[in-house]
Amino acid sequence: MNNKVALHTLGCKLNFSETSTIGSQFLNRGFSVVDVNTKADVYLFNTCTVTENAERECRQLVRRALRNNPEAFIIVTGCYAQLRPEEIAAIDGVDAVLGSNEKFELFSILQNFEKKGLACIQVSPTEELNYFGPASSTEADSRTRAFLKIQDGCDYNCSFCTIPLARGKSRSQPTEQLVQSFTSLVEQGYKEIILTGVNVGDYGKNENTSLLNLLQKLIKIDGEFRIRISSIEPNLLTDDLIDLAASSEKICNHFHIPLQSGSSRILKAMQRRYTIHDYEELIYKLNHRIKNVGIGVDVIVGFPGETEEDFINTHNFLRDIPISYLHVFTYSERPDTKAVTLPGSVDVVERKRRNNILRILSEKKRGQFYESMLGKELDVLFESERAKNSMLGYSSNYVRICNE
Repeated sequence: MNNKVALHTLGCKLNFSETSTIGSQFLNRGFSVVDVNTKADVYLFNTCTVTENAERECRQLVRRALRNNPEAFIIVTGCYAQLRPEEIAAIDGVDAVLGSNEKFELFSILQNFEKKGLACIQVSPTEELNYFGPASSTEADSRTRAFLKIQDGCDYNCSFCTIPLARGKSRSQPTEQLVQSFTSLVEQGYKEIILTGVNVGDYGKNENTSLLNLLQKLIKIDGEFRIRISSIEPNLLTDDLIDLAASSEKICNHFHIPLQSGSSRILKAMQRRYTIHDYEELIYKLNHRIKNVGIGVDVIVGFPGETEEDFINTHNFLRDIPISYLHVFTYSERPDTKAVTLPGSVDVVERKRRNNILRILSEKKRGQFYESMLGKELDVLFESERAKNSMLGYSSNYVRICNE
C-alpha cells in the first residue's frame, strides 16, 4: 500500500480547511503526510479558480510532482476541478479529478492509487453540492489551531467572481451540529478555532439563524479558546457583531474585510454591495469600538475600466484609513463572468505595476500597525518552534510574535 501523501492548497482559507480534512482521512488510513517538494506516492492538489495564476500553478505542480516521482498518483480537486474537469484530465500525469463533493469521498471512489493512463473524473453538478466535511486542524499534526467550516456557496453576483459557479448557492451547517463539532475541538485541546466559509457573514440566512446567534452560543462553551472569523463581507459585519466582539475576549480582535476597490465607479461595476463611504465608516467604527483591532483588506487591481485616477483613489483611500495589511490580487479574466464582457481592459504590465505599488503600501501599513503595538500587552498563541528556545505565534489581532 502507498504510504506517503503530499498535499498542496491553492487559494483561500476555506480551501486550506478542506485540505486538512482530506489529510486527516489519509492519516487515519496509515499514510504519512510529506512535503509537496519531496517524493510521495500520492499527490493531492486542492485548486482555486479565482485567478488565472492558480490554474497555471496547478499545471506546474503536477509536472513538479512527476519529476519527484514519475509513478506517483496525482489527484486534482477543488474549484478548478469542479468547473473544468476535462481541462485538468487532459494534463499529462493526472490520474483523478474530483469535484467539490467527491474530494471528501476519495477513498470510496478510488479503490487504489495505481496509475492507469486514463484520468478518472467524478464531479457532481453544482446544484447537488451539499457536503461540509468534519472540522480539521490547520496542520496534520497540529493541536493549536483548527478550522470549522460553517458555510459554503454564495448567492452574491460579483461580476468578476466564479465562486458561485464552483461552490453553488449559499448554505449553512446546522447550529447544533456546529456546537457539537466546536465543543469536540475544544476538548481535543485546540486553542484557536477559525470559522471558515465562502461567505461567512451569510451564515444561517436560510436556516432562521445568523452568525451572531452562532457566536453567542460558541462563546458560552467551557474551555480556553479563541475564535477567529476568516473573512467577512463589509455589508454583513453588523453593529451587533462588532459589539459582541468588543465585549468577548473569546472572539479575536481581528477582521479580514474585502474592499476590492477604493473607486466608487469600479465598485459599482464589480456589483459589490456597499459604497466607499460605507466601508470607511465601518473601518473607523471598528477602530473606535474594539481595542487594538487588526484589519486586513482584500483589493483587486486592473479591473476592466480601472483608470489611473481610479487606482490612485484606491491607493489613497487605503493609505488614509486605519487598517493593518492588504491582500492584493491582480485581476484576471475568468470565463463565464460578466467582467470579461466589460470594456476598458487594463494592460497586463500595468496591472502588475499597480499590484506592486499596493504591496509596498501593505508592508508600510503592516509596519505602522506593528509599531503601534510596541509596549502593549497582547495575548499570543505560540504555534511553532523557530530555533532553540524561540517560538513563533500570533496575537489575537494577528500580529506575528517571536519570543526571542
